[in-house]
Amino acid sequence: MSLSSFLWALWYVLPAYVANGTPVLVGGGRPIDGGRTWRDGRRLLGDGKTWRGFIGGVAFGTLTGVIQYFITPDFYGDLKTAVLLAFLLSFGALVGDLVGSFLKRRANLPRGAPAIGLDQLGFLLSALAFAYPVKPLRGDQMLMVLIITPFIHWGANYFAYRMGWKSVPW
Repeated sequence: MSLSSFLWALWYVLPAYVANGTPVLVGGGRPIDGGRTWRDGRRLLGDGKTWRGFIGGVAFGTLTGVIQYFITPDFYGDLKTAVLLAFLLSFGALVGDLVGSFLKRRANLPRGAPAIGLDQLGFLLSALAFAYPVKPLRGDQMLMVLIITPFIHWGANYFAYRMGWKSVPW
């Protein structure tokens, strides 16, 4: 794979990355699960998954795609496709994050506990699945993004921790 192809793959998933990182900055407020528990007695998602974070993440991720369109319109073809793709990548990323949180609660992991693999790739796999019908990545691009994303995720989390936005560096 060429460097250009790799960079386009990162450009493609940027709305998902932004959506996944934004809730740390804009989240808080009412939890999505409303405090409800699953049949195992544990919270469905926990206090860390809020409506404000979810909606804010989808909004900022979608806005990222719109900005990308105006920078590189040929990549998307038209504005409608750019908005739809960015929305699906963003929404998919946060749905994947919610699924990860649900699974972590079932495994009795406390809020903020690391789950290697699930934390770094769950959001991305879901984002790619949601976006696939509109504009899929090529197989080699998908593989490269799956390989590099854990490193980007760890770096972004460490940065957020150092900035005081997160209480843990993972």
